[in-house]
Amino acid sequence: MRVFVLDQNLQPLDPCHPARARELLKKGRAKVYRRYPFTIVMQDRVEENSTTHPHRLKIDPGSKVTGVAIVQECRGRVVGGFEIHHRGQQIKNSLESRRALRRGRRSRRTRYRKPRFLNRRRRGGWLPPSLESRVANIETWVRRFRKICPITAISQELVRFDLQQLQNPEIRGVEYQQGELFGFEVREYLLQKWERKCAYCDVENVPFEVEHIHPKSKGGSDRVSNLTIACHGCNQAKSNQPVEQFLAQKPELLRRVLAQAKTPLKDATAVNITRWKLYRRLQLTGLPVELGSGGRTKFNRQTREIEKHHWTDAACVGASTPSRLLLNGVKPLIINAKGHGTRQRCRTDKYGFPKAHAPKAKFFMGFTTGDIVKADIPSGKYAGSYTGRIAIRFRPSFMLLLPDRRFDVHPKYLTTVHKADGYEYAFSKQ
Repeated sequence: MRVFVLDQNLQPLDPCHPARARELLKKGRAKVYRRYPFTIVMQDRVEENSTTHPHRLKIDPGSKVTGVAIVQECRGRVVGGFEIHHRGQQIKNSLESRRALRRGRRSRRTRYRKPRFLNRRRRGGWLPPSLESRVANIETWVRRFRKICPITAISQELVRFDLQQLQNPEIRGVEYQQGELFGFEVREYLLQKWERKCAYCDVENVPFEVEHIHPKSKGGSDRVSNLTIACHGCNQAKSNQPVEQFLAQKPELLRRVLAQAKTPLKDATAVNITRWKLYRRLQLTGLPVELGSGGRTKFNRQTREIEKHHWTDAACVGASTPSRLLLNGVKPLIINAKGHGTRQRCRTDKYGFPKAHAPKAKFFMGFTTGDIVKADIPSGKYAGSYTGRIAIRFRPSFMLLLPDRRFDVHPKYLTTVHKADGYEYAFSKQ
């Protein structure tokens, strides 16, 4: 991925090659401004003496992961790929837990917990916190990217799934028999729902056919909850048998298929609810916002023979996609939303009774929870060099959080790499 560059006045310049950035840092002409995404600031350059080219920020919103790509339009070069992992489900679980605890305290009729008053009225355009966090994450990163890259336009994929089309698909005659594309929305949804694998044999990378779980000849409906994808062999072998009969010798597989078939349209609903809110937020940036459909994204990616990932889908959003995209060697930056901690001062047990109180201080020995640090431990069980997030305690023993394990470390072995900003970073291995 290219390195972002700022001038003396912290105005964005064109991103440069990592080798060029190393040369500038070695000669002292630049200094590190930010680690994630890696950004340098020039010591002898101003924007007036530099030539910048227009860059387009392209966004593929998702319920769990949003793909983002920055494309230099004149050359078709993808200067950066990013995948933002949202924490909407975690927020929803936390709110449900809090609601259960409060309901329990009210039902105990204790004198210190008054009944809830009628404060449920919401302003127009209000979104639940679990959905608002998705929009806020994207909005935050759009603002950050504009500060480090000369972005002149934005592209957003607006239409992902049409729920009305999913609920009332129309399959007619030869279209169903041959497994042809009878409606992009339905077929694409089924591919994602069943993870692009045959529901019956888990085979991948073969032409799939849309198949009725409960045969239509025996009263099965065309609703999406009764549809799945299957390879040609499994589709022919099942024929018009009920799925219970076809999988009678595979009870575990039968339970999985029936359970997955009932999976609600939760993710599609979340994307549909937030897409227009995100579009209006992007318009407030003052930049031209281009809209594209999921069908165009898929067409652009397939005609350019690009492997499917969240960030590559983002690079293919909209009609402005160059005829050739240069993305060889780009490793996307994985951005995990972690939040900014909690304001709750009283910790409770599972029954809602107080068990501990959080201290007011946020920093200890210059560190705070969420800082990304480099730990150089000279000896002991965990001797070695590590990079990860920390959780502080108000004593010289912090918790170092790594992808595969966690352990205690003394602050004297830690060096701050990136200050806490509510996100965790890692580079993809793809």
